[in-house]
Amino acid sequence: MRKYLFFFVLLLLGISAQAENYPYRSDYLWLTVPDHADWLYKTGEKAKVEVSFYRYGMPQDVEVTYEIGPDMMPATASGKVRLKGGRAVVDMGTMKTPGFLDLRLTAQLDNQKYEHHVKVGFSPEQLKPYTKNPADFDAFWQKALEKARKEVSNERLEVSRTKVDEYCTAETDMYLLKIKTDQQHSIYAYLSMPKEAAHGQSSDRKFPIVLCPPGAGVKTIKEPMRSLYYAKNGFIRLEMEIHGLNPTMTAEQFKEISSAFDRENGYLSNGLDNKDNYYMKHVYVACVRALDYLCSLPEWDGKNVFVQGGSQGGALALITAGLDRRVTACVANHPALSDMAGYLANRAGGYPHFNKQNGMLTPQKVETLAYYDVVNFARRITCPVYMTWGYNDNVCPPTTSYIVWNLITAPKEPLITPVNEHWTTADTNYGQMLWLKKHINTQKLQTWNND
Repeated sequence: MRKYLFFFVLLLLGISAQAENYPYRSDYLWLTVPDHADWLYKTGEKAKVEVSFYRYGMPQDVEVTYEIGPDMMPATASGKVRLKGGRAVVDMGTMKTPGFLDLRLTAQLDNQKYEHHVKVGFSPEQLKPYTKNPADFDAFWQKALEKARKEVSNERLEVSRTKVDEYCTAETDMYLLKIKTDQQHSIYAYLSMPKEAAHGQSSDRKFPIVLCPPGAGVKTIKEPMRSLYYAKNGFIRLEMEIHGLNPTMTAEQFKEISSAFDRENGYLSNGLDNKDNYYMKHVYVACVRALDYLCSLPEWDGKNVFVQGGSQGGALALITAGLDRRVTACVANHPALSDMAGYLANRAGGYPHFNKQNGMLTPQKVETLAYYDVVNFARRITCPVYMTWGYNDNVCPPTTSYIVWNLITAPKEPLITPVNEHWTTADTNYGQMLWLKKHINTQKLQTWNND
């Protein structure tokens, strides 16, 4: 136990500066150390967690109130424990069925309340989706893509492309794009590429392409240079938004337009009563149309097509890989939109947690969700997948990440980071680029048939 605690302290010190939702520059610190180093147990096996609470780095003998409940569900047990020498052990019990238990902790000191939690898993490799696989799923999406390509010629995509000098460097160039993805919708994106590609230099050298869809929210692209290391390492990368919001608009213009979306993530419930009218239909189509554009670039190497994203972006990366056989490798962090109706099985479901909204899990809406849920795209992925997720995540819970992971039959590699809530570190993000670099196919060019 001591060696695990020492390791855990080092881990927390290393990540605290980057983890916005873990105390940073705080006088107070929780440490929670399960008695299994990987935080995983078999169903029926008991889990115990050593709990510590520190002030100024010194252990505090305080009373801790706790609740224990399944991932994202109400508590099924509660209790109190007094820390001695700043420590105590809490018996979390077990689960008879696969899933996660959440230990939710509260301490009171100097009239202030301090909260923390830790989740442990029980045979999560056995988790299965609630969401059904519609019989006409493939036909539905094939029709949607064919319609979009017919409306806007696949051979002559309507794209405006403007060089953005302020985002260019000695090694890379950046362009702002507007891509018309179907008759009604367009998206904006920033395209970054090695300068030699942008200037037509070294004509014998071609480059892999990377599509990066966005996380959830009514937003546009705020930091186009944050992942410039992709272009510096020889990738052509397209970072897109999904709402048709120009990133060059003023804050006042953005506020005026975004207010029309009702609430921050209201678009995720827009049109759910009919699978043909759901807002996300044109979003999924737009991801494939963005690949159509990238695959039309003369600088593309003709072989390597990558998708990468986190949260909603992780979902869209997996969805695009499931929709489009041109994708040769996929990277996804803690995917949203995964087994969204799972709450009907009396367990955690995926973001955006429709169980919290009245009338959102009706039979008709659940039927629509099945056409848009990540689980049904995960079933269809054939390319290698690199996926990372944390156990303490309450936005995209580990229950749903495991369900997606368990459905992928293609070659796959996990990076499981139990302590993580809804974040990844800069090192993890850079490592994903290196993983894609290892999956670059250098064999001769081939012609793609996206049937």
